[in-house]
Amino acid sequence: MADSMFNENPGLSATVLSGLATFLVVARALNFARAAEELGVTPTAVSKTIKLLERELGVRLLNRTTRSVALSDAGAELLSVVAPAFQDVGASLEQVRSSAHNPQGELRINASHVAFATLIEHELYNFSRLYPQLAIQFSINNSLVDMVGEGFDAGVRLGHTLQSDMVAIQISGYQQRVLVASPDYIARCGAPKTPQELLSHNCIRQRMNINGKLYEWVFQDEGRALTIDVAGQLIFDEMRAALNAAVAGIGIAYVFKDFAREELLSGSVVSLLEEWSPITDPFYLYYPQAKHMPAKLRVFIDYFRGKMVGAQCVK
Repeated sequence: MADSMFNENPGLSATVLSGLATFLVVARALNFARAAEELGVTPTAVSKTIKLLERELGVRLLNRTTRSVALSDAGAELLSVVAPAFQDVGASLEQVRSSAHNPQGELRINASHVAFATLIEHELYNFSRLYPQLAIQFSINNSLVDMVGEGFDAGVRLGHTLQSDMVAIQISGYQQRVLVASPDYIARCGAPKTPQELLSHNCIRQRMNINGKLYEWVFQDEGRALTIDVAGQLIFDEMRAALNAAVAGIGIAYVFKDFAREELLSGSVVSLLEEWSPITDPFYLYYPQAKHMPAKLRVFIDYFRGKMVGAQCVK
């Protein structure tokens, strides 16, 4: 990266950069010995660096005698330009250091709608009040994405969908899918007594994404997995729409129990065959491995990890 920067700026070589930094110290001190002490090198090294810089630029920057050091006209002109530029660089570096310790800037999070609605949405008000300088951009979809390639800081997904090279932190309990239907639908069409009876019902299906595979309706039958190839009028690529269709009395949906908690408590839907419903993976907050984690990501992880008592890191 440094080489490409120098190639794009032919006059900005490593020798020039090093020499400019030394020149600024000497120009301020107007004394090679004091400059050397500040830089932690010998006066001879300082003198050699200045000579190399002057050779690169083709001008004399300092007038030296055995007793004094003074800026030449070219040196004074260079100082007037370079000193403010180095101050700007220093301020930028300080901002970078600050961002490693102070949560600020933009945080990009990718999550499925179920994960967002179940775990994140109701906590956003408190989190945003704690960190007002943090701008959070959410991409909410059911498609798996290239976290690094698309520039996301972190994501929230079920455990079995995680990329193997991610660091993952459990932020929910184990999930359970349940069948739900409205009281009106049950009154009209009856309630299935076994998973096999779902074949005669209007089942609301869901895809991973618009072109993806349909989610399988898998149940537990005495410890064995039982897959039922249900059918119905509606297919969605998002669980909220499937749940809303069940609330409207259109058919039976297969959704996460935590996701449908409010609808179950209100009685707008009831759960069916819950004893057949398997327990599935918990949700994880995951992010690429990094040696230096920015503060904006660290506080997000710490906050939502704190909501899950006993969460463990996995790879």
